[in-house]
Amino acid sequence: MPERRESESQNDKGTDLSEEAMSKTDSQTELSKRLANKITSHQPSIRVIYGDLSQLPNKVRHFVEEHVKLCKPDTIHICDGSERENDLLLYVLQRDGMIKRVPKFENCWLSRTDPADVARVERLTYIATEIQRDTVPTPKHGAKCQLGNWMCTEDMDHELNMRFPNCMKGRTMFVIPFSMGPVGSPLSKIGVQLTDSAYVVVSMRIMTRIGDKVLEALGDNAFVKCVHSVGRPLPTTATLQNNWPCDPKMIMVAHLPERNEICSYGSGYGGNSLLGKKCLALRLGSILGHREGWLAEHMLILGVENTLTGEKRYIAAAFPSACGKTNMAMMKPTLPHIKVTCVGDDIAWMRFDSEGRLRAINPENGFFGVAPGTSSKTNFFAMQMIQHNTIFTNVAQTSDGGVFWEGLEDEIEPGVKITSWLGDDDWNKDSRQRKAAHPNSRFCTPATQCPILDPAWEDPSIFADARPFAMRPFFGYNFGEYLHHWLSFGKDAKNKLPKIFHVNWFRKDKNGKFLKNKNLENENIDMEALFNVPLDFWENEVNAIYKYFDEQVNEDLPKAIMQELKALEARVVSY
Repeated sequence: MPERRESESQNDKGTDLSEEAMSKTDSQTELSKRLANKITSHQPSIRVIYGDLSQLPNKVRHFVEEHVKLCKPDTIHICDGSERENDLLLYVLQRDGMIKRVPKFENCWLSRTDPADVARVERLTYIATEIQRDTVPTPKHGAKCQLGNWMCTEDMDHELNMRFPNCMKGRTMFVIPFSMGPVGSPLSKIGVQLTDSAYVVVSMRIMTRIGDKVLEALGDNAFVKCVHSVGRPLPTTATLQNNWPCDPKMIMVAHLPERNEICSYGSGYGGNSLLGKKCLALRLGSILGHREGWLAEHMLILGVENTLTGEKRYIAAAFPSACGKTNMAMMKPTLPHIKVTCVGDDIAWMRFDSEGRLRAINPENGFFGVAPGTSSKTNFFAMQMIQHNTIFTNVAQTSDGGVFWEGLEDEIEPGVKITSWLGDDDWNKDSRQRKAAHPNSRFCTPATQCPILDPAWEDPSIFADARPFAMRPFFGYNFGEYLHHWLSFGKDAKNKLPKIFHVNWFRKDKNGKFLKNKNLENENIDMEALFNVPLDFWENEVNAIYKYFDEQVNEDLPKAIMQELKALEARVVSY
């Protein structure tokens, strides 16, 4: 973060999770410690309304005090992760008009954001490093880089200094200690997020493990520093849309890997504000994985068991956002002897164990699923799961106290009226002029409510076959180096490399219907169309990949990848 105290040691400015960097941080001189204590003692008194600042580990307390001085909140709330705390924050959010009950379900809530704050902002998401090539390849022929947004650290500090000073005036700063992965697991990572949004706290409680138990596991070790503000200091004369504070014109999501920091400003929505999700688990996580010899991937994990033989396999599958990952992770098989269990629907942390087997965990604690398209037909188990303890965002509501989105048309009782996410009181599903729910509307629900959650979902010994890649929006470092990192695991003779399958469940028949939208055993499938290899498509595909690698990855492309592309071209030519 910008505006650090001059008395800070040089090591504190670049905290790294490696053992070497941590030992440097811990070896501050007695003089620097005395100076830090002196400055802290002269800071204005901090009004803590929940929790005990003095009981925080030293590094966490200093992090909080530094940002109190910068962001100027009125009060501080140190999150303990308890039910009592959650009930209190839900009451406050309801009182302030940010959420309302969904009475048809148990302890479920609906929020509507400002229409200008409804999605992740990849174009405003940056990785800040000293050297550009550490973050992105250098495109060829003046092409615009499509593999991430880089900013030098000095410019990033300038941008953050334009945003964060005094940004929390009139508000409460919440301190959220959180763990990605089971608390205390050797595969987990701990972060501390500072935020001025109670909505973020109740959502982070679902999506991560938060509170006192995390602080106990952390002790005085290093952690990922996360700072978030909606960018609306109080008092404000501007009218808030849907009582949703944000500053859309100044939104920025910044990752500073050399300091292990994530800073987000201006948005209160989803992955922009729940900094344990895409920011830590994927962007910064991929950097940590590169440093430490593991992989952070945009993948679901599921188990498939043959109940006749008892044989079980785990699969990690990579698909882009909003294409049905959650539906696949919670499949309801039509074959009677096949059982599917869900480990996770979005993120996989994978590493090879001492015996060379690929292990995987889901570092999240909940599901942040895209609502439209989810129904009892497409995802029976998700529809059961979300009827308790769920926060819905930007979905429509129904006159019988429920929720609605596109895909639920057949599940609404006759005569029930729908109020759209934009507040249209009698939205007509037949007019279709505007969607009832925002296309990126979400449900946020605890993983433990999934009816088919794998019994070993928190076990780091789960091993998986894998299918890369769906990481383009989430690279934390140079894509060419990312490919090198994947290839490096094949050089270790003891590693049992996973089987990789390329699937396409989106092919259509001559009538424009999905070929795989049926039970393959019971329906008349056009098998010729299903297994057809269209030559013109693959010729164009090879040419497009050549062009993409040449322009975007350029000199950073591993030679082995180019060799595979040439081999593909030879197979296509000889087909």
